[in-house]
Amino acid sequence: MITMTLGVREHDGTVFYLHSGMPIYSHVAGDLNKFRYVTSNLLLMGLCGNQDIADAFHVSIDSVARWKKKLSEEGESAFFKEESRHGRSHKLLPDVLERIQAKLDEGHSAYSIAKDEGISEGSIRYAIKQGRLKKSPTQIKISNNSQPEER
Repeated sequence: MITMTLGVREHDGTVFYLHSGMPIYSHVAGDLNKFRYVTSNLLLMGLCGNQDIADAFHVSIDSVARWKKKLSEEGESAFFKEESRHGRSHKLLPDVLERIQAKLDEGHSAYSIAKDEGISEGSIRYAIKQGRLKKSPTQIKISNNSQPEER
């Protein structure tokens, strides 16, 4: 029970929110965005308080307040945006990658290229790690183990 009239129950991988015994919302267990939306909506409808949600689901009261504010200011779409903010460099567009690759092929360091392009050296190193850029053969360091031993 969240409050005297509001409860929650999980059955067969689906979470049901009940008001006076009647289901009012449901979502797949583990769907955090839907959970955040539903609990925020319960708060905005006045069915429970921030502390009730924090206690029932063992989440921080600050998170509950943040989700509620997000729903009231940005609406439902704020919880269900399609794009992801991770893994995309907004500065390393195809034309920029071509310029950087040309400079890498000429033997320039990632640091000097980053300074010229106005981006972080880490962005270039990450693009190299991901295979979007290739280091020139002159930049690849030879480890000490591959050198012949002296006698």
